[in-house]
Amino acid sequence: MSTQIVTASFQLNDGSTVDMYGSLTESSTGLTTSELQTSTKYAIAATSLGTFANNKTIVALTQPVTGATNANYAYIERRGTIIAILPCATRGVQNMPYMPWTPITLQAGDTVQVCCSANTVRIAAYSVLTNTGVQAIFAGLDASGDVELVHCVSGQGIGASLTGQRIVLHMGTQCAASSGKNTSAGVYVINDRGLPVGNCPLNVTLNTPTKANAIAGAQIGLNFVARVTSSS
Repeated sequence: MSTQIVTASFQLNDGSTVDMYGSLTESSTGLTTSELQTSTKYAIAATSLGTFANNKTIVALTQPVTGATNANYAYIERRGTIIAILPCATRGVQNMPYMPWTPITLQAGDTVQVCCSANTVRIAAYSVLTNTGVQAIFAGLDASGDVELVHCVSGQGIGASLTGQRIVLHMGTQCAASSGKNTSAGVYVINDRGLPVGNCPLNVTLNTPTKANAIAGAQIGLNFVARVTSSS
């Protein structure tokens, strides 16, 4: 499978900076990720972020997770759970540092997981933070027609994943190949009656880095879905 160079940089509470670098396997489904580890330029060996910076706190992302062609979404994983969503960009258009959505004190075993892909692969992703502090990413191939995005770790829909919670911050991403095909105004949250109750624009990281917003988040019910609609 094809690979892609991905980088990132984290500022820690002790004043140090962590340089991340790797040649990661590209996803063809939108639901597979690869681990981004520390660069060997400033570390003895490529290491998971949590192992390298155990018990230290991330105070800023001085460079977002940046792909050579396309980074769809990224997060810090702890024991199979998303604990922190990370912003993404494409090389050459990253232009600002970011603050974490919530404070992140690292533990040994924490990893940075990245879904990157070729620009010809149509992938859409919807990253959210809820009022209870849960962070989740819903993704999938942006095929023709209505596509339900599912949790990138569990495979469940947004309703089963976040029932009873309210989205207070969210951001969406899509590949360049999807941008001309998307016929809905980004990703919609659809309720159990088939009506849209939330909405988030889909950003093309090839053009601009991702940026979260707090507008039009939805209160999630059991049978709700996160939907993208596209043409062929």
